[in-house]
Amino acid sequence: MKLYTRTGDKGQTSLIGGRVAKDDARVEAYGTLDELNAFVGQAAALAIRHPELQALAEQLETIMQELFDCGSDLAYADEKQPVYKLTDEPAQRLEAWIDEWVAQAPEITRFILPGGSEPSAALHVCRTVCRRAERRIVTLTAAGHPVNDEVLAYVNRLSDYMFAAARAANALLQVEDVVYARSAEVFRKSR
Repeated sequence: MKLYTRTGDKGQTSLIGGRVAKDDARVEAYGTLDELNAFVGQAAALAIRHPELQALAEQLETIMQELFDCGSDLAYADEKQPVYKLTDEPAQRLEAWIDEWVAQAPEITRFILPGGSEPSAALHVCRTVCRRAERRIVTLTAAGHPVNDEVLAYVNRLSDYMFAAARAANALLQVEDVVYARSAEVFRKSR
């Protein structure tokens, strides 16, 4: 199989059910998810190096599979009601994982900067790219294109997951979060 087809040489690409411009809102949305998936793979590769982060690495592998499902759900040129792959179960699982990671990290009272350990820094990159993907999906929806609501919910939850996992990675590796120097105490302590 050849990797090059020459079919996109004039700025068009194939979706499920048709062809669109490479800068189409759908391509922007699932392309940003693809970029996110590459960064998640990088974060997983960094996490796997640390025995303390094996559960994280395994979760990231699952997330990569689910991000592929999300991209597939966004890749319909024919906008008749497709059969979507993503259900509400992955977002619910993310919520459980978020709660577990939050319990692993110290209480947060001030804004933090991305960084600390390498795995944490990589997860913060994932978080920011995830937020951009979410904005692209919202743009797609605002343009009147049908979108699997579960994809938007999942991506919204995923950025929270990346934040919680980044903080937990630092805690498990015994590296302090990098606190924003001019931050006041902005988060209330839970009771």
